[in-house]
Amino acid sequence: MESFAMDELGLADQEGSCRGRMGRGKSSYDDTVDYKSKNLHAERRRREKLSSRLLTLRALVPIITNMNKGTIIEDAIAYTQELKKKVEVLTGMLQEMEVTSSEEEITTRVNEIGACEEMKRCGIKEDVQVTTIEGDKLWIKILLEKKRGRFSRLMEKMSCFGLELIDSNLTTSKGAMLVTACVEGALGETFTVQQTKELLLQILKGI
Repeated sequence: MESFAMDELGLADQEGSCRGRMGRGKSSYDDTVDYKSKNLHAERRRREKLSSRLLTLRALVPIITNMNKGTIIEDAIAYTQELKKKVEVLTGMLQEMEVTSSEEEITTRVNEIGACEEMKRCGIKEDVQVTTIEGDKLWIKILLEKKRGRFSRLMEKMSCFGLELIDSNLTTSKGAMLVTACVEGALGETFTVQQTKELLLQILKGI
């Protein structure tokens, strides 16, 4: 009787041990499946992200020779290198333009200094003379230093102050400009000789 009980107990222990081993085996299998599943999800997300970036890259590159991944990347590299070359060319052109502009500015400044020196050497001073011709018309004579763009600025200022040029003439000599013109009020306004002279002197100071 005792022997039978011991045998029964041994069988029970073996069954428990088998169930334990089977339980542990199932748990290990579930862990492996779960690990593989996570890896698959991570790989899928990585591929989706890569695909999205390739689509963005394809949209930025104007010329794509083929739609596979390798070709898109190669075309993008080629396009980037082309842009780099264009930037280098444009940078060189810009530098040349800056140098040319600086040289022109220096040349203009030297010419202006030369004109001023020549006027002084010849004893020429800036001057304004105004006389009446007939009615409201005035004859003006302006002697000023020769500078780039100064004549056009003079005409613009005179027009802004209401002086209309009927006839004008410009001559240059010895670093100076001589402007002679017939003027009158642009809107029928009457200017006296003194008013006109003071106005022209004021304009000369500003240009």
